[in-house]
Amino acid sequence: MGTDEPKKHEKSAEEKAIDDWLPITSSRTAKWWYSTFHNVTAMVGAGVLSLPYAMSSMGWGPGVTLMILSWLITLYTLWQMVEMHEIVPGKRFDRYHELGQHAFGEKLGLYIVVPQQVVVEVSTCIIYMVTGGKSLKKFHQTVCPDCSEIKLTYFILIFASVHFVLSHLPNFNSISIISLAAAVMSLTYSTIAWTAALAKGVHKDVDYSLRGKNTGEHVFNFCNALGEIAFAYAGHNVVLEIQATIPSTPIKPSKKPMWKGVIFAYIVVAICYFPVAFVGYYIYGNSVDDNILLTLEKPAWLIAAANIFVLIHVIGSYQVIVTTISTYDFYHKYFLRPSSIVTNHHVRLGTETQIYAMPVFDMMETFLVKQVKLRPSFTLRFVTRTTFVGTILLSTVLSMD
Repeated sequence: MGTDEPKKHEKSAEEKAIDDWLPITSSRTAKWWYSTFHNVTAMVGAGVLSLPYAMSSMGWGPGVTLMILSWLITLYTLWQMVEMHEIVPGKRFDRYHELGQHAFGEKLGLYIVVPQQVVVEVSTCIIYMVTGGKSLKKFHQTVCPDCSEIKLTYFILIFASVHFVLSHLPNFNSISIISLAAAVMSLTYSTIAWTAALAKGVHKDVDYSLRGKNTGEHVFNFCNALGEIAFAYAGHNVVLEIQATIPSTPIKPSKKPMWKGVIFAYIVVAICYFPVAFVGYYIYGNSVDDNILLTLEKPAWLIAAANIFVLIHVIGSYQVIVTTISTYDFYHKYFLRPSSIVTNHHVRLGTETQIYAMPVFDMMETFLVKQVKLRPSFTLRFVTRTTFVGTILLSTVLSMD
């Protein structure tokens, strides 16, 4: 029985050829440190800059407690994902819907996982498009305060133009340098935020009382702060896809290097999050803005640099997210059957956007190759990805009107 189990999961030559072309499974040569900077890029982002504001809605006791608990809980849940990647002997769950099918059943697993993941990935790409544009605009206003006002739409177009190029990188490993740059930017702008605040010293008449004038506002602000912390600790939606790029054998399973990379990633997360949250709140109290860079204002050159660092980070994250969704089974087995019923911030956007785009590319290319039976080619990939980036850009611009 033990030797027959892996055979059930063996793929045909055609399936292997397609897997060798698709973004998620085409390259399984990643090292453990790839896991580190991919996870840092996916998690550390615009949310870190709002953590002092979240602290001001909770106070020292609850704020510190929830920050530490969130770090521990998300580390534990990430460990669970790493362990489940190869929970079935001879098979790797490279995508979330595959794990969902294993947990909830072939059909129900798709209905539970796919719609949620698609909404998260596509919405994130739109949000990052807006954030990237705002970051560029803020940089322009900072370095040239006397220049004529330029509409946000034009900055979004500039940001999108970068992705029309980067979106054609074939797979996760091909964006490793971009992801590394994004991770470095995360650490850099987080450090700028708390060191610049510390250099200014404690704000005159600092007040650590809770935001709000009454109990109702306190409760609302507290719940909003919980959401801000949750957003800051996002990034689990690409864990399986990141692990899919790491080689695995029965003797050396992928979970070992993946977990090693995760540990280092979470050390970086702690270095970024805790000083920004605690120092920012200590210096400004409840007068801190929802983006600490807005509170700092000066020196202008340093704030401008921080905005550019966030922008670079966001570019990388966009690609990683778009590459990780694959819903071929959903479309093929249920949507295309006649009898089926289908229930239908700021600144690290550049690099981070790359992280979040890669899953969507995987979804579209899987559908076109496996279901529509188109031949895997550069032309197919070029048209598909260009169309997606153009659609996201159009949706973003229209939403701004």
